[in-house]
Amino acid sequence: VQLQASGGGLVQPGGSLRLSCAGSGSIFSINGMSWYRQAPGKQRELVADITSYRSKNYADSVKGRFTISRDNAKNTVYLQMNSLKPEDTAVYYCKFVMLGVDYWGQGTKVTVSS
Repeated sequence: VQLQASGGGLVQPGGSLRLSCAGSGSIFSINGMSWYRQAPGKQRELVADITSYRSKNYADSVKGRFTISRDNAKNTVYLQMNSLKPEDTAVYYCKFVMLGVDYWGQGTKVTVSS
């Protein structure tokens, strides 16, 4: 199983980015799909997750600005990020949970700076 994250980059404060994470290989029965981030010198933190029933959960710091969604047919999870702030700068990682096992993507870097 491989997860490929993409969509990161440099954006000005107030801008938007859309991250994607596509799974390949022996993908079946994906339960949770999540996005985490890790800023320099800080621990990795949960940004948002979505269950197989499309129940969503967000970190307080991104509520109202970020939207997580999934396309089961494409084994892909998305993170739409609007109104970006400098404090959103981090490496963003996706995670899939299948049969109780966590699978991580390689990370995509997001830099919010003027």
